[in-house]
Amino acid sequence: MRLSRIVYRAHNPRWSFGPGSGEGAAGTGGRFNRTGLRALYTALRFETAWLEAQQGFAFKAQPMTLCAYDVDCDDVLDLTDPATRSAHGVGGADLAGPCKDLSTRGEVPPSWVLADRLIAQGCAGIIVPSFASGATTTDVNVVFWNWGERPHQVRVIDDFGRLARPAT
Repeated sequence: MRLSRIVYRAHNPRWSFGPGSGEGAAGTGGRFNRTGLRALYTALRFETAWLEAQQGFAFKAQPMTLCAYDVDCDDVLDLTDPATRSAHGVGGADLAGPCKDLSTRGEVPPSWVLADRLIAQGCAGIIVPSFASGATTTDVNVVFWNWGERPHQVRVIDDFGRLARPAT
């Protein structure tokens, strides 16, 4: 499907010069990307972006830079839709398993296997439920593996040049 809308991401202000790089996710790995694989984790609502970024700090919010992204991206699968999950052979454990726990033990999380398979099939990104503590059904994320210009445009909105620039 084609996703055309605004999405959001909250991230550590120290990385505000590269909000679209995906390098942070590549460095540590995430629910839907192995270590070394760039991914851009975003949310459909800015509240969800904040919730995702504050995991582990639920009662002590830390500074974050909230960015909006203009998305016009083909090849996105909506895995919040039961019919789409069924058509692509995606089960609940493929999405919600304990990925950090498994990867720390040296095991490959099912969500990484799923991501590998979907990327190999040409999928640019997925729409998935948020698994952050306190998330509800309104908390939905979009994870991109292939982004840049059309047909997979994901562009940070910074019309006034407010984001920090890397030191030269």
